[in-house]
Amino acid sequence: MIEAFIFDLDGVITDTAKFHYLAWKELGLKIDIEIDEEFNESLKGISRMESLERILIKGNKQNEFTLKEKEDLANDKNKYYVELIKHISPKDILPGIENLLKEIKLNNIKIGLASASKNATMVLNNLGLNSYFDFIADAAKCKNSKPNPEIFIMAANGLDVDPLNSIGIEDAMAGIDAINSANMYSVGVGDKDSLNKANIVFENTQTIDFNQIVNSYKACKYITNI
Repeated sequence: MIEAFIFDLDGVITDTAKFHYLAWKELGLKIDIEIDEEFNESLKGISRMESLERILIKGNKQNEFTLKEKEDLANDKNKYYVELIKHISPKDILPGIENLLKEIKLNNIKIGLASASKNATMVLNNLGLNSYFDFIADAAKCKNSKPNPEIFIMAANGLDVDPLNSIGIEDAMAGIDAINSANMYSVGVGDKDSLNKANIVFENTQTIDFNQIVNSYKACKYITNI
């Protein structure tokens, strides 16, 4: 029995990746490290501080800042990002997602959010989707970022559900690894080759099918229990 669907935010519910990219690019200019869109892909699904560390390594500046200075840089990035997302609205919900949330609710299944973003609640408010979510995991309380399963376990605990009876939805490989490590059924959104560790992959949010996920989950459980 499926007890919960647990969603990532960026790239699954709305596309804030472009805002993260612009914010990191702005910070990069400040510390003289160039960030392009290809490199930005490597930052998907991981925490702000870990993203900063990767950027500093890219610019060979990982030893040039104290921990306090790194925290200040990460906060600067967040200020840029928050300013950019102020104008997010329901029109920015990715295709098919609100209908999926409605269908999950109609089937009396709980919904949680497991996003690395510390601004997740604000983004959901701006999208007008808060009422669908029974629990939002607090990324600020997570010691480990994806691919560590901590935030998905936190979401399952907050929903009071068994991870084995939960579905995780992600668009990044780090997120799929986190879902799998949490012993949840993993749903990937994006390129099948990139997300080949997911139990099932949909090309985009518009093609996500609730019944297909349920049937695939049941079949997986049946095979596992043989």
